[in-house]
Amino acid sequence: MKRLIAALAFSATILFVGQSFAAEKTVKLAVENMYCASCPYIVQKSLTNVQGVIKVKVSFEQKTALVTFDDAKTTVEALTDATFDSGYPSDLIKTDG
Repeated sequence: MKRLIAALAFSATILFVGQSFAAEKTVKLAVENMYCASCPYIVQKSLTNVQGVIKVKVSFEQKTALVTFDDAKTTVEALTDATFDSGYPSDLIKTDG
């Protein structure tokens, strides 16, 4: 019984420590090729389909996307790949914690 409790405590510690390194991050991407009113919708849809993305706000006027995501589940590269695959290449222009 003591072994079981010790194993469970160890497992819980490992899970907690792994999660403590994960952080919510917000990045701003410069998005190319947005020329019509439906473009921001397509960019937003492509980004929200990336696992770990929490929130997306696309600005047609500024040609940017503000993306909040869990950095334990995805990366900036995955975000830029998603927009590129939809026909809208993007580059990182700003990062906030």
